[in-house]
Amino acid sequence: MGLRPAERVADFLTMVDIDALLATYDSQMRMPPGAVPTGMTYEHDGPVLRVVGGHTGRVRAPRDVGVSGEALDRLIVRQVDYFQARGEGVEWKVRGHDLPADLPERLVAAGFVAQDESAVLIGFADEVAAEPVLPDGVALRRVSEAGDLRRIADHQTEVWGFDVSWVEGHLAAQVSADPEQITILAAEAGGRFVCTAWSIYHPGTDFVALLGGTTLPAWRGRGLYRAMIAARAREAVARGFRLLHVDASPDSAPILRRHGFHQITTATHYQRVKDGAGRG
Repeated sequence: MGLRPAERVADFLTMVDIDALLATYDSQMRMPPGAVPTGMTYEHDGPVLRVVGGHTGRVRAPRDVGVSGEALDRLIVRQVDYFQARGEGVEWKVRGHDLPADLPERLVAAGFVAQDESAVLIGFADEVAAEPVLPDGVALRRVSEAGDLRRIADHQTEVWGFDVSWVEGHLAAQVSADPEQITILAAEAGGRFVCTAWSIYHPGTDFVALLGGTTLPAWRGRGLYRAMIAARAREAVARGFRLLHVDASPDSAPILRRHGFHQITTATHYQRVKDGAGRG
């Protein structure tokens, strides 16, 4: 899905080359670079990459999968069968400009269900970096210990209203594989985590991915999400990374746009649960 004309005009007026940003994203952010998280493996099947060993199976692909029709159907079914044999579901991430254009329809025909669409936003780290401004009584700290990672998973589960306890193991696997490839931040007040977020640094690319930004409802509108953006952008600059990437929800996207992020495309996760499991 492309940008609306008004969005294209707005970015033209600020002299941002959206097509160049999209090309850089496609060349650098399609396959996960860097250390493989502990306990996980990456397996290639033709044009796609299977991410194995996480809380669910994942499939990542280039912009153009390079097959169509029945060959594409067979590729999709192979991924389903592979993860079903492991007793797992699978998620396939599709961007709005991916090819072939009927990939989403073929995923749905194979039993995948589209999740909510995200805006893929890119920001220039040196334009976003700033000293984080925190509300009174809030301390921001970097965390990596098991107890804190458990608290982050509990915090995110509370905010989202469904079980994301897997976040604890996911973050721990990233830290174990390479602690320099991830920064995990927690804003704390009164002994509670009120906002949490993390960054993944993609070695050999221009990108840092900003993930997990989640704030307790009672603390929203007080600048915590903006502080997390500023802090992570500042560290990205310090480490020599040029670009910030976010798959943003409808709640987060307006904040990010106000801070200079630009939409380049959309992203939708198509999920297929394991056989016999219900869909939420």
